[in-house]
Amino acid sequence: MSTESDEIFAFPCEFPIKAMGRDAEGFPAHVMELVAASAGPVDHDSVNVRPSRDGRYISVTVTFTATSREQLDEIYHRLTASQRILVVL
Repeated sequence: MSTESDEIFAFPCEFPIKAMGRDAEGFPAHVMELVAASAGPVDHDSVNVRPSRDGRYISVTVTFTATSREQLDEIYHRLTASQRILVVL
């Protein structure tokens, strides 16, 4: 049975996911590791890192090939379960 949310994406598709947290040593690698656990190896060229204006926080956007809604949910849950990550978009 197809639901409305299944029709939003046509899998596989390129999907950016952003995680934000305190600017600490290893934060980008931590985010990449969590995404890679469900999406496979993350290409460093597909990662965008931006510090906040005041330099206390950092955002890491990883763009990967999403293969299913279940995969997206799994990555979202992995990221939100991390105490180092404050926000996931």
